Amino acid sequence: MFNITREEIQWGDSTLVLETGHVARQATGAVMASMGETTVLCTVVGARSPKPGQDFFPLTVNYQEKFYAAGKIPGGYFKREGRPTEAETLICRLIDRPIRPLFPEGFKNEVQVICTVVSYDGENQPDVVAMVGASAALTISGIPFMGPIGCARVGYKDGEYILNPSKEALEDSELDLVVSGTHDAVLMVESEANELSEDVMLGAVVYGHDQQQAVINGIINLAEKCAKEPWDLAEAPEWKEEKAEIAKIGEAGLRDAYATVDKVDRVAKISAVKADVAAAFEARIADENSPMTGVIMGDLVKKLEKDIVRGDIIKTGKRIDGRKLDDVRDIEAQAGVLPRAHGSALFTRGETQGLVVATLGTSDDVQYVDSLDGTNKNGFMLHYNFPPYSVGECGRLGGAGRREIGHGKLAWRAVHAVMPEDDSFPYTIRLVSEITESNGSSSMASVCGASLAMMDAGVPIKRPVSGIAMGLIKEGDDFAVLSDILGDEDHLGDMDFKVAGTEKGLTALQMDIKITGITREIMEVALEQAGRGRGYILDEMSKGLSGTRTEMSAHAPRIETMKIPVDKIREVIGTGGKVIREIVEQTGAKVSIEDDGTINIASSNAEEIDAAKAWITGIVAEPEVGVIYKGKVVRLMDFGAFVNFMGSKDGLVHISELKEERVENVTDVVKEGDEVYVKCLEIDPRGKVRLSMRVVDQETGETDPNAAPPKEAPKGGGKRGPRRPRD
Repeated sequence: MFNITREEIQWGDSTLVLETGHVARQATGAVMASMGETTVLCTVVGARSPKPGQDFFPLTVNYQEKFYAAGKIPGGYFKREGRPTEAETLICRLIDRPIRPLFPEGFKNEVQVICTVVSYDGENQPDVVAMVGASAALTISGIPFMGPIGCARVGYKDGEYILNPSKEALEDSELDLVVSGTHDAVLMVESEANELSEDVMLGAVVYGHDQQQAVINGIINLAEKCAKEPWDLAEAPEWKEEKAEIAKIGEAGLRDAYATVDKVDRVAKISAVKADVAAAFEARIADENSPMTGVIMGDLVKKLEKDIVRGDIIKTGKRIDGRKLDDVRDIEAQAGVLPRAHGSALFTRGETQGLVVATLGTSDDVQYVDSLDGTNKNGFMLHYNFPPYSVGECGRLGGAGRREIGHGKLAWRAVHAVMPEDDSFPYTIRLVSEITESNGSSSMASVCGASLAMMDAGVPIKRPVSGIAMGLIKEGDDFAVLSDILGDEDHLGDMDFKVAGTEKGLTALQMDIKITGITREIMEVALEQAGRGRGYILDEMSKGLSGTRTEMSAHAPRIETMKIPVDKIREVIGTGGKVIREIVEQTGAKVSIEDDGTINIASSNAEEIDAAKAWITGIVAEPEVGVIYKGKVVRLMDFGAFVNFMGSKDGLVHISELKEERVENVTDVVKEGDEVYVKCLEIDPRGKVRLSMRVVDQETGETDPNAAPPKEAPKGGGKRGPRRPRD
């Protein structure tokens, strides 16, 4: 019934298993990829023909984690997996980016890749397994794919690189880097680092590329056993005459357009040229017997654009806006631009601008995230928004898309390494980057703006972080690396290489290649050139704000931290949370308690914090014999009054200790609610406290020098204590 093919690959200390022919046999390609007890089902389906008029390659990658894979039931009301989480979306992008450039130019058939985590052991991370499985499924499917690709996760600790570290090992690692590529070259890098040098980062990329060769060879072995027949692709016509005609009509206009520095004017000139070309080809496109279509014409115009821009850069070193290859556009950095925000910054680089806002919250504001590993708390968030007006267009406003989630996470990784520890700055921090203009890397503008906004908010980050986007034009053996690329240079170029870091080292690296790969030499040039650019950007940022402000915004909450014994936590919380709710209601401050006895008290009013702190101190403090306290009468009995004198602690003032003279009835001296001064006389082994009002001057709260010394505790359970002798 089943025709199973299986390939085992020794990958470092782990065994990777690829199996096909058993599950999902109706898919164009399907592979069950396993490492340890983590298993991902990877399927590929391709349409045999493109949709008429399709002018792009419709590749869709979906990655989904099923909670049953870890033996869990989803939280929430519906108890089933919903829309993709942020983590799932990021892994979709991680799989998509290295495989997309490996489909043939002109291939426009719909292809869908679905990777489903069906088993998770908590050690072997499923994202890398899913990338390998997707590559294997594509390779055996027969769909035209110039793979396979391999991948590897690289950690770094004590000067040594670690292959595919576990989730636990990554917590102590100075690096979390995922690299993917073909046998010959790197295609994609995604990383977060703890201020590492360019040499260490480059070494990690090379190490990861070397370690993935075993995976590539294993996928080839699998394909040799069971791959389907490759699809026949019709040979695309060369369109020589049409190319020449388009060049005659539009080359001069496009050269003039790409010599225009201003983006709006440049776009207008390019649109005019395209309109002239469309008018010249209108009749042929309308002719049903002509092979020419609007899609083909658009592709030919785009190719002419690429030839003009790329050729000028390679030959003359001159870019679209007249800059040299390593020039960074003019920068203006401003901090404190919004009066009510806790922290804000406006970062402008050429025609790219980001308004970044920092908001400080308490532990009540942390984000709870359900995953296969359980529920995790996230106290640092960075959200990126890209409204259509930023590029002068009309568009739909909705939830965050894959691009916005990816750009936000890249900026998050870039600044995460410089965040303060929770012990020293126990705030929940949310950053929002609103991209108000875009022509170039808005994610790197978000990194720069995030650093400035946090410093403006008084967040004690270790050092400011800057970021820069590098580009590449490669023709044969000739290449040019571009600093601070424009949108058109990204669109028409071969590489998008984003580098972020401090003056001490790199904190994030992201690279996407649109060609079949780049060499170590190109990466070395790009990193060195990016280092100079980052230094310049840091200098310009310092003109807006040179360091973290010493005073926080008046609108931001203040948080004070105190520590109590763990065995006192129950007393502060109270039965059913009664005590802590009363503290919050009465003082107005927010109070949160950690399992280790750490208490954070938050309010924008210092008096509220002091009141809550005093209340908690009173609850957890132990009374001392001989010390005078101020308390409140809470209960009257025939034999005395109970006084609450320290948080939740009550003590008994026996009737004989109410006043110096004889007292017939307790109510003759005090009533419930009275505030009185009491002195602690004794604490018995059971914790019961004996108090005295008699020996304290109730006006001053000082010891009454005229009072007789305290007597021993009354014996017996009668109404009255022992009679004191009269003078």
